[in-house]
Amino acid sequence: MTKYPFEVSPENIPIDADRYVESVFSCLESEFLVMPKGEGFVEYPVFERGYEALKAATKGFSEFDPTKILPVTLATPISFVVLRAMLGFTPPEWGYLATQRTGISVSQGFVRSLDRKVRMAPDKAIKATGEGLSRLKALVETACLLLTENLPPMGADQLHRLNKADTKNGVDSLMTATTLGVPYAMLLYERFLGRPFAGHRDSVSELIGDSLESAIEEVLVKAGISYRKTKRAERIEGFDQTPDFIIPSEFNPQIIIEAKITEDDGTARDKVTRIQHLSELSLAGRKTDNPKFEVIACIGGRGFGVRREDMKKMIQATRGKVFTLKTLDQLVEQTRLKEFKTR
Repeated sequence: MTKYPFEVSPENIPIDADRYVESVFSCLESEFLVMPKGEGFVEYPVFERGYEALKAATKGFSEFDPTKILPVTLATPISFVVLRAMLGFTPPEWGYLATQRTGISVSQGFVRSLDRKVRMAPDKAIKATGEGLSRLKALVETACLLLTENLPPMGADQLHRLNKADTKNGVDSLMTATTLGVPYAMLLYERFLGRPFAGHRDSVSELIGDSLESAIEEVLVKAGISYRKTKRAERIEGFDQTPDFIIPSEFNPQIIIEAKITEDDGTARDKVTRIQHLSELSLAGRKTDNPKFEVIACIGGRGFGVRREDMKKMIQATRGKVFTLKTLDQLVEQTRLKEFKTR
């Protein structure tokens, strides 16, 4: 008895669509508890070195003098990341406020590049001169102002980003956090608002997706199938959105493979919409029901297991060609890929 939608002919899928949705759901796997560290991951002992350096420069976080903190960020760069963690900002947010507060243009690209450079080599002193030094100085000055000034009045329906246990009342809050310890309930509340490891998870999202794409490549290489794996933001003629894999090439697309691992149902829905669009593109201008190219979906993560109707749409758009890591071993034999198999 057939189990998966790719094992039946497309016209039979609507007859028992719910059953095939359930079959795909049953083999979806989620790895949201485990994340790759990736390049630039900062281990706690390294982070703590920056914390202690910053603590010494501020006399136990009681004095925020930019002229004393700037040399520390140059000599012990990881303290720059610690300072950003105290603010609770992303690099672009910090750069934007620095531009506003100081009048010095701190571009998103500059602050992102600097943040990554520090994370990649946290113990390598920063050699900044000219415009780069001016921008770094603007970032430090802005951080000092934000960490020491009182919060402006807020409406009952508003929440200030610095209304945190360690920054709510400027230096007083920092002193309380460092000398008495932060109440556990408050730490849990702040984590509830921001999700633990959220920033790191966002930074390695592509790395997480790479595991599925690498598995697909392994299957294609093993079968001796010619393929074109596209790059992020690459433009491919004939496609308004670049597919993940094109077989055998972008000059003669016969098979399109879309790959995605996500724990978020909103992201999963976006991928379903994209796959539906590719399906429509494959039938555009065709007088028969035979598509110009076959659309295959390779998916993973609990995000795809949330909305039944979305999964049904994906199965119908791909004519049943939906695979997970558990069924990837059948990818070639159950699709047109077998026509391009040479091994």
